[in-house]
Amino acid sequence: MSLRNFHIVFVSASSALFAFLTLWSFLLSDEKSTLTRTIGITGIAGLILMLAYGTYFLRKTRRLEN
Repeated sequence: MSLRNFHIVFVSASSALFAFLTLWSFLLSDEKSTLTRTIGITGIAGLILMLAYGTYFLRKTRRLEN
């Protein structure tokens, strides 16, 4: 597995974990505290940043291949 492919898998797995963290915080957690809400907001921010970084990385590596 190339470093590029590993990076894509790692970013995808991280995005999935941030999505799960967000869903757990807002939908699955029995406790509705400030900490739980903060974890959910952090999950949303992390998911958005990971998706933006993944898009940036894919565009950058496609330009390098050509």
